[in-house]
Order: sequence, then structure tokens, then C-alpha cells
Amino acid sequence: MTDYRYIMPPEWAPHKATWLSWPHKLESWPGRFEPVPAVFAEIAAWLSTSEEVHINVLDEEMREEARRLIQADRHVEAVMERVFFHPIPTNDAWCRDHGPNYVFRRCGERTEKVIVNWEYNAWGGKYEPYDDDNAVPERVGAIQNLPVVSTGMVLEGGAIDVNGKGLLLTTEACLLNPNRNPSMNREEIEGQLRNYLGAEKVIWLGEGIAGDDTDGHVDDMSRFVHETTIVTAVEDDSGDENYGPLLDNYERLQASAGLDGRPLDIVKLPMPEPVYYEGERLPASYANFYIATSVVLVPTYRSRRDRIALQVLQDCFPHRRVVGIDCSDLIWGLGAIHCITHEEPLL
Repeated sequence: MTDYRYIMPPEWAPHKATWLSWPHKLESWPGRFEPVPAVFAEIAAWLSTSEEVHINVLDEEMREEARRLIQADRHVEAVMERVFFHPIPTNDAWCRDHGPNYVFRRCGERTEKVIVNWEYNAWGGKYEPYDDDNAVPERVGAIQNLPVVSTGMVLEGGAIDVNGKGLLLTTEACLLNPNRNPSMNREEIEGQLRNYLGAEKVIWLGEGIAGDDTDGHVDDMSRFVHETTIVTAVEDDSGDENYGPLLDNYERLQASAGLDGRPLDIVKLPMPEPVYYEGERLPASYANFYIATSVVLVPTYRSRRDRIALQVLQDCFPHRRVVGIDCSDLIWGLGAIHCITHEEPLL
């Protein structure tokens, strides 16, 4: 039996590309779908200034419409020779959760890039069908002629964050939820994260933010920005429903340590004022940013706290351009920039 060691690079490691799945499911943005493709186009245009952009589309008509919107984006001139389209069907647009999880697999002196194929069940079977989404990693692997390693365990990309040096962030609310892997306990789940992502230590947070239909994805709250630094969302209003859960998570992080036993640096990131649509609290958070090779794309919400959050993150990434993207429409789908992107590292 070959002795493989798997390592998931951190998001800030150099990218070959970013993957997206073009939006088409009207029910994900009921009554407000029309402006959403233009937000995807703005994100794709910015990403093309940094690296390749690979986009899953249903058909030729969708490909041409997506190309037109990206070329027409008024915020930045897209580098269209870096934009590629693939006829890979999807049920929805949340590529962070159904897209290919690229890792490096090492055996002796040899290192190769492979796709870890986790099972995807639409956040505990909330939205059916999801069969095409679940098949995306294998279909991408076939296109790229990359090895695909299936684990049999349900895991979404938004549920985890890594520092590339053995630490992994996640939440009890999501990974221990019986709607994901009811036959697995905490130790067994940690074992899979160690086996396939190189997680030598898992830092467990508690509950997620209000309005999050994923049962508490960590990418709405806490993210590694350096091997020893985590930014974490905090809510200053003690009357807000996010105050208690975010304070608990902040205190857990304050008590955590790296593999060397030293405390981690914890940077506070504000939450925007609550965002509602048709009376529903939406999971608006600045922590749902995406780190590309030369830019960091940050969701904004027409909030007076937008500028503060952008500066916090610019301080974290002094050698990248931090760009705010208005996600006031996108967030009605209950996700923002990190939720729709998936990095492919450069080997």
C-alpha cells in the first residue's frame, strides 16, 4: 500500500486558478435574481487580473451570456484570455461547497496535485436535487486528468479553513450536525480531516451567525490570514443575536494555540449592521472574503462599517490589493464571495 501524505495549501498560497459555477437557479434568489449574474461577472473580472478563472456553465447560451457580462464589467477590465468555460452541469452556484478541493499528495520525494472528493448533500439535504453539484469534483478531475480521491464523508468547503501548516478551523454546529455524517463522532471526523487535508490539530468553534442556512459555516466568522493569525468576526451590540455566539468563538480562539503551543494572533473584524430582505435576516459578514494571488475580494453591504472592515483586511494583506464588492444583492442567496469561489493552487 502506497504511503501518501495529503496537505491542503492555505488560500493565500499562489493560485493557478479560481473556479466558479455560473448562477442559474432562480429559487436561490427569489424575486431578486436579475442583478446576481452581474455580481458574479464583477468578481470574475477582478479574479482574471490575478489568475485564471474557470467557470462551470450549463450550455453554450450561458457561456456566451457570462462572457458578455464579464467583458462588459465597468469596475475593472477583465483579462479574457484567462477566462475559461466548462460544460459541467450544476444545480446551484455555491462552488465553495460543491467544487473541487485541491490538495497536494506527497509520496517520498514526489508531490502531485489531486482532488479530494467529499460527498455533498446540500447542507444536510435542505435543497434538492443536488446530484449534479455532488458530481462536480469528479467531472473537473476528468477534464483536468487529475487523480480524484473519494472519502465517503460529507464536507463542504465553507465549513473549513486551513493554515497549510497543520491547523484547521471548523464549527461544532456544522461538522457535528447529524444531518452530515450521523455515523461519525468527533474523533472520526478529525481523523478524516487529518488523513486528507493534513490537519494535525482541529480548532473547534461553536455556533454560526444568524441567517446562515449551512448550520454554521466557519467562513462566515473566522479565517486564517497567516499561519499564526486568524481574523474573526465580532458583534459589539450586546442586543444583537450574533453577539453571544461570536463572543464565544472569539474566546475559544483566544484560548487556542498552534502546534508549537504558542497562542495565535486573533484580529477582530467587525460585523456589518444587520441586513434584512423581506423581513429575513441574512448572513452578511465581511469574513466571507476570498484571497486570490494578487487581490483580496471582500463583500460589502452599503454599511458604514464597510470601510473599517476593508482597512482591517488591507492591514492583513499588505502585498495584495483589497477590493470591496457590493454583495447587497448576492447575500439574498444566503452566501457571498467566498461561498461562490474555489481556489486551485499552483503546484
